[in-house]
Amino acid sequence: MSDTATPSVLFVCVHNAGRSQMAAAFLTHLAGDRVQVRSAGSAPADTVNPAVVQAMAEAGIDITSEVPKVLTVEAVQASDVVITMGCGDTCPVFPGKRYLDWELPDPAGQGVEAVRPIRDEIEKRIRALVAEIAPASQA
Repeated sequence: MSDTATPSVLFVCVHNAGRSQMAAAFLTHLAGDRVQVRSAGSAPADTVNPAVVQAMAEAGIDITSEVPKVLTVEAVQASDVVITMGCGDTCPVFPGKRYLDWELPDPAGQGVEAVRPIRDEIEKRIRALVAEIAPASQA
């Protein structure tokens, strides 16, 4: 099988400090180099939510070095799948892209107890996404 096209996924939320960071981290963790992963926010925060960092550490994933990034048109154009998480009309839409909107609670201002179920739901959705767009080639 010669599948040279690596699917690329962009996760977008408003602050790029919680949901999109968790989703990007899970996708990178689970799919490795089978998928190109980006995340961004329409109005990025200064730092990733500390409760999100803690919740991901509990799942065995270190995102302490991640920083919120601003959403660019180029990032959207370079992605095959764009998954939005509560950014509404601020996400640019381009023809030919696959858009998914994941309705998830915003972890902003929440403690780690509130972040855990959001994290777990994101992990579940990411596992389904990986199975669909980048299944492991296991014989």
